[in-house]
Amino acid sequence: SGDFGTGRPNYNYTLDPGGRLDDGLVIVNHGTTPLRLAVYAADGFTTEQGRLDLAAKDAKSTEVGAWVHTNRSDVRVPPGESVEVPFTVALPDSAAPGEYMGGIVTSPAQAGEADGIDGDRRLGIRIRLRVGGELKPALSVEDLHVRYSGTPSPFGTGDATVTYTIRNTGNAILTARQAVAVSGPFGRLGVHAAQIDDSPQLLPGDTWKVSVPVHGVAPVLRLAGTVTLVPLLTDASGSVAPLAAVESTTHAWTIPWALLLLLIALCGIVVAALVARRRRQTRFRERETSDR
Repeated sequence: SGDFGTGRPNYNYTLDPGGRLDDGLVIVNHGTTPLRLAVYAADGFTTEQGRLDLAAKDAKSTEVGAWVHTNRSDVRVPPGESVEVPFTVALPDSAAPGEYMGGIVTSPAQAGEADGIDGDRRLGIRIRLRVGGELKPALSVEDLHVRYSGTPSPFGTGDATVTYTIRNTGNAILTARQAVAVSGPFGRLGVHAAQIDDSPQLLPGDTWKVSVPVHGVAPVLRLAGTVTLVPLLTDASGSVAPLAAVESTTHAWTIPWALLLLLIALCGIVVAALVARRRRQTRFRERETSDR
């Protein structure tokens, strides 16, 4: 609690480049032995599991972790007591407009010193920072591929797998609502994938790899795989605004081998029948000639 609000689970700030503000956090020791904790600010990132994490102490931070400064690097909290740690958010004049995510982390100063806390365990409070200027939210689809698994039935359908990477190419934190479809030439025989979960929140520059199965796809020589993304922008109050959809399409060749072999066999039967007929006609004419 402070001048910026009460009972805040996380921090949300809006500052112009060159701006500065002062705030603080409170560390409470609910245990029965003293806690010695390192305190530091760090940049945020999205993990491969889709969760927000904060960079380790020895990792170099260039944004929130570099702009937030605590007034101490470690604290000692007696059992049953609390300690306030003031901090300052100071933006350089060169800070680019957009949204940033980071936080303030506490971790045991040395392994084994925290009561019941693993030496590698870190606790953090998130900071979402909006730097004044034009917000340009944007997503792109990269490395789009379609892979087809055929069927032994000449007239059956198979499965396609559509893989792609979502990249946040803008300067806003976004979630992507996704839809995938596979179709034949001229959009015929289109099949839509089952509902896909929204992507996790992606920070500017983050990527998220996706693989989507599509069932019941006919092998129609050339398939088109289409991915449609609707960027979802969430503001500090939690309101979600859908933005203009982004669409990307790729193509893949699918050879219906079973049908092709069936056609070859049928052609062979037809050719053999024509040859046999011609031979019969030739023998008939030869007999007529000999009879004369």
